[in-house]
Amino acid sequence: MTVSSRVARPPRVGIFGKLGSGNIGNDASMESVLAYLRATHPDAVVDALCTGPDWISGQYGIDAVPLFWYQRYADRVSGVRAIPLKVLGKALDAVRVASWVRRHDVVIVPGMGVLEASLPLPALEFPYSMFLLGVSGRLMRTKVALVSVGAGAISQRTVRILFNWAARLASYRSYRNENSREAMRQRGLDVSADRIYPDLAFALPVDGRNQPDPQSVGVGVMAYFGSNADRAHADEIYAAYIDGMKRFVRALVDQGRTVRLIVGDTNGSDDGALQEILADLKASRPDLRPGQVVAEPVVTFADVMREMAQVSYVVATRFHNIVAALMLSRPTIAISYSPKHDALMADMGVGEFCQPAKAIEEDELIGKLTELEKRSAEIHLTLAEHNAANVALLNEQFGRLSGVLFGS
Repeated sequence: MTVSSRVARPPRVGIFGKLGSGNIGNDASMESVLAYLRATHPDAVVDALCTGPDWISGQYGIDAVPLFWYQRYADRVSGVRAIPLKVLGKALDAVRVASWVRRHDVVIVPGMGVLEASLPLPALEFPYSMFLLGVSGRLMRTKVALVSVGAGAISQRTVRILFNWAARLASYRSYRNENSREAMRQRGLDVSADRIYPDLAFALPVDGRNQPDPQSVGVGVMAYFGSNADRAHADEIYAAYIDGMKRFVRALVDQGRTVRLIVGDTNGSDDGALQEILADLKASRPDLRPGQVVAEPVVTFADVMREMAQVSYVVATRFHNIVAALMLSRPTIAISYSPKHDALMADMGVGEFCQPAKAIEEDELIGKLTELEKRSAEIHLTLAEHNAANVALLNEQFGRLSGVLFGS
């Protein structure tokens, strides 16, 4: 394809990533990019290569195809029979990704922690796909943009190498915090031209008009099993986390507070954690008043925002649960399992309100919650100021993207 033919027709834009498969935060990042494209480049033809193509097509009205060839067999084949199909899939994915990339002028990876391994991550799954994207982009002369992505130190050598090459081969890179950029510098990349912009979800619209019960607390829970390096102790880590969350929710109930339990993923794993907490309450606090503990289903980031809008304070684990609460200027405690949590809270001016996920103590959390209440008005103003700054920065980034990717 000649350069003139690419310019003569509407630009073709691909969106790439772990999208539509239950991670609400990832989908929120994509929503933000879609809104930018539709507002600024309405003639662009947009489609996706992702892990949940049916959901993405149905929810956002764009064409989408599976990221992994093996996806069609994942629920039908297991054990020894699956091995040759997985091996074949890796070879076919190299061809599939290259063919898909070739059909686009630009491919955008919208946010997400695509250069980190804070949760378990096999090298030959998403890291391999990211590597294929970077190589294909260079070979096919398609611009690849990693936009407001997360990165971190990675101990697994193969995962680190694959992600490093994916980043090195990209045409545009920006990070959602300074920690991410510094991590990539320490991993050997030249980051002198890379900029820092907020998480893409901060560009989404916010309705903060609710005036919730001042005694209401939103508790974001997840199925937390530790990081990639913790696989040998994953069950112990999960048990300790759930036990701590049970004790904390009991303490909230005993104070007479209204509690909303909120998940951040819709793939089923977080729901199991939520059900364990509800079962514990049913057994240990059988005299709960009606409506004192609520757990409404959520499917989209807008649903999470709706739930967060109905509480005065938030204590959450999932990264984008915390983002949603901060966007609403809700005084928030982050139960941190990754440096990205600490960086986000520090960037929003509330860095002291973090609690390690591996060391949940209900008394300490209650103490932090009490401090949030005392400083509620001050914290609300601080978050509102940072939110306004984040929107301005993301608008700046979208303008820069238009110049780098579309020449406009």
